[in-house]
Formats: sequence, structure tokens, C-alpha cells
Amino acid sequence: MSLASSLGRLGFTDAELDRRLALFAVARSASVDACAWYHVPGRIEVLGKHTDYAGGRSLVCATEQGLAAEAGPRADRVVRVIDAVTQEVREFPVDPALVPPRGDWANYPMTVVARLAQDFGAVVGGFDLAFASDIPIAAGVSSSSAVVVAVAKAAIDLFRLDQTEAYRAHITSLEDLAGYLGAVENGRPFRGFGATGGVGTLGGNQDHTAILCSASDALTQVRFDPVAVERRVAWPDDFRFVIASSGVVAEKTGPALEHYNRLARMTERLRVLVVGPDSESTLGRAIIDRRVTGLPAGADLDPDEALRLNRRLTQLTAECRVLIPGVVDALGKREFVRLGELVAASQLGAEIGLENQIPETMALVESARRLGAVAASAFGAGFGGSVWAMVRLDRVEPFAEAWGGEYRRSFPDRSLARFLTTRPAPAASGLAEPSGRRHLHRQ
Repeated sequence: MSLASSLGRLGFTDAELDRRLALFAVARSASVDACAWYHVPGRIEVLGKHTDYAGGRSLVCATEQGLAAEAGPRADRVVRVIDAVTQEVREFPVDPALVPPRGDWANYPMTVVARLAQDFGAVVGGFDLAFASDIPIAAGVSSSSAVVVAVAKAAIDLFRLDQTEAYRAHITSLEDLAGYLGAVENGRPFRGFGATGGVGTLGGNQDHTAILCSASDALTQVRFDPVAVERRVAWPDDFRFVIASSGVVAEKTGPALEHYNRLARMTERLRVLVVGPDSESTLGRAIIDRRVTGLPAGADLDPDEALRLNRRLTQLTAECRVLIPGVVDALGKREFVRLGELVAASQLGAEIGLENQIPETMALVESARRLGAVAASAFGAGFGGSVWAMVRLDRVEPFAEAWGGEYRRSFPDRSLARFLTTRPAPAASGLAEPSGRRHLHRQ
């Protein structure tokens, strides 16, 4: 089967299939002796702002934009990762004691390889992996987690880690794999696997779940810790997502790290106060199960801390209990006015309860609604990143042009801003072996 046929079976449109094939052609320019090929998408957090590491809910989908990767084993215990677009190469040994560099994209593949070497031992060998990506970088669309998934899937397949006793004992589904890879990226223990330093963020596994567990032409509602797909709702074929990358870099292992981790620490403080320090329940689970009504009476908090904790608890409760289920129901019934109202409430919750919005993302949301989007919301870690807008298919091109024009006039210094269109797209997938390099065309 050709690579084109294998990709075509995932459900891409003809135009998007051509773009995916072009990206694989770029990846192949790195001349890796490959025996494994992967499509790994970006993701949209439709709703679920800072809910995953709290054990709450999210509503997600994969993007058509993604990462094309190919990998093959080496005779030594060295991993070489090549960004075929920039021609940058990162090379490092397979070693559980690796200390990945913060602030460099090598942090992600090195973190994965070190954790796999710790969890699976000498069975993990060296390999080459080349990738080409059209996911916006550090924009909240999960470009970094796509690298994590690609490197992990390549190692799992090349060295048959899924046939090991350790893997079979702890990872029995795609949801389990998503939970494990979230723990790999963020350094947490996972079932019988111990903790590591991770990439430096105190995050969750929403990105990995969306990348691995999404479905074409549908939004997926998930719960976390453990990861569980709760339900899917069909995406209407007369709409598209238009995504605006603000041009404000939101790299969670870079400038936004401390802001991001402060929210995670606040959430853990809430869990201790509301659920109890010795409880095994996550804060999100307690909220969804309606075991949380507010901060406990008599908590020794200064007024400023109490205000921030109450706002965060209100935001998390609304997102998990009301807004996400409400948007799924409204989308299924094509109640677009209601959908827009719920998404607007989620955006306001981010601005007040998370305090992670910036003038650029707030302006993009306001502009999108004024220009006719059914709904619009910032997404990702915040402190930069992207905004999605839900737009009727016949209005996509004029909307994107007008939206981009308004933004560039308002923020002329944001030269990295980028606007793209997608529908909910296929999840990450290994691809059948191409029958030859000359078959990089549709048949």
C-alpha cells in the first residue's frame, strides 16, 4: 500500500491529503533509513481550560495540520532527531540519566527517551527520526506534544515495547497511552512507573489525549486521571474552525513556565483545601461528582488568596459541570446561539478565574464574534497562544481575511501571527509501509 493510500484511509480531504504528502516529502529529504511512518496532528482545546491536570473534563479535537515523521533503528544506542524543515539535528544517548535542556526543542524528545529507558530498560535502543511539521510553534496547538507522541510511538513500535510485561501491565488502551505520555512529559509517576523531571511543566495529558483519541469530524469529550473518552458529538460539515495564532509565543518550558506552574500550584492548593490532603480523589473528580460546594468554612486564607482560589474554583466548576456538557448538547441540536453563549462564558472564566489572557487573545475573541463567528475562544496554556473561531464554511475565506486584517492593524508588531483553517481531523496514526519513495502522490 502506498503512503498516499494509507493516509487517504484516515479520512483527509483531497486538498489536505496533498498537503500531508508534501510534508512527508520534506521529512524524507532528511534521508533516514526508515521502516515506520506516522501522522501526528496538533489539537484544539475547544473547551477545558486548565482542567486536565485537575482531573476534570475537556472537549477536544485533532487538527488537519500535523507532523509527518519517519523512523528507523540504529545499531548503536544513540537517538538522532531531525527537524527536516529547519534542518536542525539533535543527537543524544539512550540513557535514563539524561538531563534535557530547558528552552530548546530537544527537551521533548530527550525527556521521552530518558523516561522510556527508565521504564523499559535496555530493550530501548537507538533510532533515527525525521519530522516535518506545519503545526504553529508554541501557539497552544500542541506542536511540542506532537513531537512527544511521535518519538514515543516510534520507540514503542521499533522496539516492540507494547509486547513487554511492563507495558501490558500498565498500558492497555489508547487512553492509557495518552495518560502515560502526559506523565512522561510532565514528570509524574504513572501506575507502576516512577516519576522523572519531565520537561518542567506541572501539566496534564489533554494534549496527548486529543492527539491520540480524537476522531474525524467530531468533537470528543474526555475525563482525566484516568483518561476516559465520555462521548463524541458530530461536527457539522457546513462549519470550519479558523485558528488565529496570536504571534505571542506561549512556550510552556520558556517564558510562560512560571505563570503556567503557578496555576497548577493554585489548583493543588484548592484540592488540599476542598478534597483533603490525604484523599486520592482529584479536584476535578470531586467537582464532577458534585462533592464540592466551595471553600471550606474557617479556612485560614488572606483575602487576596481567598478571592483567587474562589475564582479558580468557580471557573473549574463551570467548565466541567456546565459549559462542556452544554456545548456538546447544543452542537448536537445545532443550537448555535446557545453554543456561542456557553463558549463566551468559558472565555470570561479564563479572563477572571485563570487570569491567563492577554490583550491580543482577548481582542481576537471579540473581533471574531463581531465579524460573525458562531463562537470563539482562546485555548491552550494561555499567556499567549491561539484563538479558535467557529465559522460557516461559505464564510471562511472572507472571515479569515477580515479577522487577520483587523488583528494586524491592531497589533502590527505581532509578525509571527498566523491564520489557518481546519476541521476536526484524524488522530495520530502509524502508516502502512510505502511501496517506494516515488509513490508520494495521490493515486
